[in-house]
Amino acid sequence: MSSFDEYAALLRHLSAQQRAGEQDTAAKTERHRHLGATVDYLHRRLLAQGQRLDHLGRTIGVDPGTAVPPPGFPPGSGPPMPPGAAQVSGVPVSGSPDSGPSGGTSAFGTPGAGLVSGMPEPPAAAGHQPVSGGPSGSPGQTDRALPVAVSATEAGVPAQRAGTVDPATELELARRWADEADRYAQQAEMLAQRPVLLPGWSPMARAVAVYLGFSGVAVVLMLVMVLASGVGAVGFGTLIAWMCAGLPAAALIGAWLVLGKWGRPASGAATPPRYPLLGFLLCFLAVPLAYCGYLLLFRALR
Repeated sequence: MSSFDEYAALLRHLSAQQRAGEQDTAAKTERHRHLGATVDYLHRRLLAQGQRLDHLGRTIGVDPGTAVPPPGFPPGSGPPMPPGAAQVSGVPVSGSPDSGPSGGTSAFGTPGAGLVSGMPEPPAAAGHQPVSGGPSGSPGQTDRALPVAVSATEAGVPAQRAGTVDPATELELARRWADEADRYAQQAEMLAQRPVLLPGWSPMARAVAVYLGFSGVAVVLMLVMVLASGVGAVGFGTLIAWMCAGLPAAALIGAWLVLGKWGRPASGAATPPRYPLLGFLLCFLAVPLAYCGYLLLFRALR
């Protein structure tokens, strides 16, 4: 009887271990599935961000295929790239195409977030000297030295943390980096939608300011012509023609061209609003009214 009880207890123990193993396997499978879905989601976000950056680059006249060195590096240069580095959406990423977040292992739940965050994998510590091949005549000797590694601080990348890295934590950090990149991209798009001329003003206020500015220049030229007419250098008919048609038309055309050139946002609307009727009224009324005010002032002072 005791042997049967021991056998039954052992059977229950093995059954419990089997159920625990199945539950642990199911939990790991679910965790890997969740991590894989997160990696796919972040990969799609990185592709969308790359397309958005390419669009912004084309908007400001930068070729998406041209590498732009990060701050701290002279033009035409950049941080040294390890051999076999791939290029994904204009961002250098170390590792093979089949590598995971750290560039060397599976994409499901492996440490590191170099591919996920869209940033290059942190290089080795500063001070690492170039390593050449073996002695002369030895196998594997190379004529060129390996590139000098750059510290993580100089490259602008947070230093790698020592010890075991949790894949979920790294994916969460990558998601935060992606959110930060989206925020900066939205700010860049908002800035790109603002014109160079008076960017903080509304289109109506900008147009009124430009038309009034050119009308003021036309009024100054009209006063000069009035003074020249007083000394006989300009005839009265010429003065009237320029005052009623020439100077207002020149002011309207100049303001129209300025609004079309510098009132256009870098992205967004192709044709900026220029309010031609408002410009016509401001330009063709400002000069005659200024001349009438000049005559009234001149008579009042006499």
